[in-house]
Order: sequence, then C-alpha cells, then structure tokens
Amino acid sequence: MADTIAETVDLLYTIDQETLTPDQLIAYGAALASLAQAERLAQIDERLRGIHQVLNAWAMKATMEGGR
Repeated sequence: MADTIAETVDLLYTIDQETLTPDQLIAYGAALASLAQAERLAQIDERLRGIHQVLNAWAMKATMEGGR
C-alpha cells in the first residue's frame, strides 16, 4: 500500500496545475483529498498491526503460563 501511495504522490506532484481546466482542478483536489485519507488509513493500519502483535504475544504468554 505504501508503494502505491508514494507512486501516486509522485504522479500528482508532477502535474502542472496551471494548465488544468476548472473541472480538472476539482478532480485534482479530490485526488489530493483521497490521497491524504489513504495516507492516514495506512498510518492507522500500521498502528493496528503493532497492537495486534502485542495482543498476540500476550495471548501466547497467557496460554503458556496457563499450561504450567
């Protein structure tokens, strides 16, 4: 996902906004907003993965301790 976001950022910032029509500018703004949302979702996903790893470690530890 991060590679796709980075590629999209590169692509969007190579566009010369001064040559865009009003409709294209609206679409460009919507694309930037969608990109910002995707970046935020990627950050949330990364944090959730970390939380998931911690919870799995706790669950495994509890299982091991319960088997003693």
